Amino acid sequence: MYHLPYDPQIPLVCMDEQPVQLVKETRKPLPVEPGKPARVDYEYQRNGTANVFMFTEPLNGRRHVSIRERRTGIDWAYEIKDLLDVHYPEVQRIRLVCDNLNTHKIGSLYEAFPPDEARQLARRLEIHYTPKHGSWLNIAEIELSALTTQCLDRRIPDIQTLGNETRAWEKRRNKQQKSVDWQFTTEDARIKLTRLYPLVKE
Repeated sequence: MYHLPYDPQIPLVCMDEQPVQLVKETRKPLPVEPGKPARVDYEYQRNGTANVFMFTEPLNGRRHVSIRERRTGIDWAYEIKDLLDVHYPEVQRIRLVCDNLNTHKIGSLYEAFPPDEARQLARRLEIHYTPKHGSWLNIAEIELSALTTQCLDRRIPDIQTLGNETRAWEKRRNKQQKSVDWQFTTEDARIKLTRLYPLVKE
């Protein structure tokens, strides 16, 4: 998929998701002072969880991050609708690379929307699943790693703050047009992933 030439009418979009634990401070952190680092109490209060949906188009350095309370099939369906209708309304279809989770299915669209609407969305979606033990082949996983280390490496108390922080990160990263330098070749795959290839019996 990553070797295909860029087609603005059929863009390649990689998608991944991860849960995030929301954590509140129990005491106000002490700021940096001359000769003293910032001080944070080890004690914290759990404040629920949220789910981060990451969409990235690796060939043009564009990504979109969305936050939801849950990670059900219906949540995925609404994210796909937003992807198709808001972010890519003019394209013929999208080649979507994602993990083979039970929520990442065309059936989720039919659970969330009336049949006619679900069918229209499904016609514009070409899903390509990563191998069962090869989710790291999804470039969105690399983007999620960057988001985690650059934005989520501190205590975030609630879903609103999480949304604000990830939107700011997305805006900055898109402005810089950061892209992933993917160096895993087909030749490397044939060596490293031999156990994932089917055995042909004559």
